[in-house]
Amino acid sequence: MRRADTGDLWWKNAVFYCADIQTFYDSTGDGTGDIRGMTDRIDYLTDLGVTCLWLMPFYPTARKDDGYDITDFFGVDPDLGTLGDFVELVRTARANGIRIIVDFVMNHTSDAHPWFKSARRSTDDPYRDYYVWSATEPKSSPKDVVFPDQEDSIWELDSKTGEWYLHHFYKHQPDLNIENPKVQEEISRTLGFWLELGVSGFRVDAVPFMFAKDEVPGKADAFDPLQFLCDVRNFVNRRAGDAVLLGEVNLPYKDQKAFFGGSDGDGLTMQFDFIGMQNIYLAMARGDARPIAKALRQRPKLDITNQWANFLRNHDELTLDKLSDGERQEVFDAFGPDPDMQLYDRGLRRRLPSMLGGDERRMKMAYSLAFSLPGTPVLFYGEEIGMAENLDIPGRLAVRSPMQWTGGANGGFSKAAKRRLTRPLAEGLYGPERVNAADQRRDHDSFWWFMRNLIHTYREQPETGWSTVEVLKQPNRAVLAHVCREESGWAMAALHNFGADGCLVSIELEGVPPGSILVDLLNGLTEIALDAHGRVEIDLEPYGYRWLRVKRPDDGPIV
Repeated sequence: MRRADTGDLWWKNAVFYCADIQTFYDSTGDGTGDIRGMTDRIDYLTDLGVTCLWLMPFYPTARKDDGYDITDFFGVDPDLGTLGDFVELVRTARANGIRIIVDFVMNHTSDAHPWFKSARRSTDDPYRDYYVWSATEPKSSPKDVVFPDQEDSIWELDSKTGEWYLHHFYKHQPDLNIENPKVQEEISRTLGFWLELGVSGFRVDAVPFMFAKDEVPGKADAFDPLQFLCDVRNFVNRRAGDAVLLGEVNLPYKDQKAFFGGSDGDGLTMQFDFIGMQNIYLAMARGDARPIAKALRQRPKLDITNQWANFLRNHDELTLDKLSDGERQEVFDAFGPDPDMQLYDRGLRRRLPSMLGGDERRMKMAYSLAFSLPGTPVLFYGEEIGMAENLDIPGRLAVRSPMQWTGGANGGFSKAAKRRLTRPLAEGLYGPERVNAADQRRDHDSFWWFMRNLIHTYREQPETGWSTVEVLKQPNRAVLAHVCREESGWAMAALHNFGADGCLVSIELEGVPPGSILVDLLNGLTEIALDAHGRVEIDLEPYGYRWLRVKRPDDGPIV
């Protein structure tokens, strides 16, 4: 890896930060966050070390699914601002070294979208084939339903025409017919529009549903959805050569590999590592690192242009669906024993700090691990200050409460009356009086400063994002020991103790040039000697962690 390469494939060593405009900062005092408020907080993100801001949906919406029920793919929700405001946000962010990617949600539309309103008028309407219809009722099983608390089928009868339309999510979100060339043109037109406004890519929503063959009785089976995904990637990179497609693909690794485009890597640029995330929580619940060690060994090798996105929390429920029933119950028992903390029998609607009882030792260990793995770290707003959820907010939205800026009224989010806020803030132990950005930025021993230092240390080692992972053998079940290796010979070992007891960890690093030492990147650049065989013993505290970079005799100074 050359340093110059990091400019072309910028996403391989970026720091992503996901934010919901309506809950980030209200600049007008109406109780709802807005684009100008987001622009006002770019300096904050710059100071933290963020290099890419991922914006959740901000388009015109029917307001039934927190913005994911879109009525116009080319606009901005008037409650949040204007297209002019958006362009100023993109320009301001870019001037501060931050790229912006936006949610791309074209698996479906709102049933209030003009296309669907026209399509349901008659079976021969020009927009009819923009959606997926069946003249007979297709079979549907409970396993097909994404939101079992709201839906019992993925097909809904439209009373006017007497046909059923497909909706993988809510019935008010009819699926688009991606096989239709006209819909494909609309997808290209939408992607091209936002690229022209300066975005650096897209977080692609619901990839396995969007790029799939729809099971419609009597329908021809000639469409290749993965080839169409490659076509989308090619179009995006023709319009903007360094644009990224970050996909939401919660599937086993072998299926994720297909959505990357196989060995050619010409599908999605990046994908979230859902398998790794779920096994991190299982490892924390058990105090045993073996689940995440096993997952890392199973991670498939990627093309150089592809990348994993490492995360501990996103904007949805914390899904645990790829764990076994017994494993999932272990995580429920440890981090969400109350049924109100669980969702859909497969996930948790909590944030990490409250799940860990506010234990900063465990929080720091978890984030240290996420940033030390090959891949690109992704943060969800508020993680950097240890925000918790508000379980009084229904469903998945419990983790989308307003950002806590200060200890003052409304957490500094808005000057509006409390009753006018878009959502209520957390209260109690994790309320803004105790957890807020302003106080922590002034306290160099705070969690915010830990996260800032972690981010900047990660950015100083861009090789991490270009490296491959090797799990090291050592006898402590509570400890994950792994080494990241980059083809230039750069290497960094990382140790993470999932246990409540301290321990002595013995590791051996193969292929290390004679005379090499280890430099403890998170502990004042302390130097640690290796013996002639590349072996060393490291004392780890309870929930302790180390980043140990190999410094070869010919390497320059680490500053």
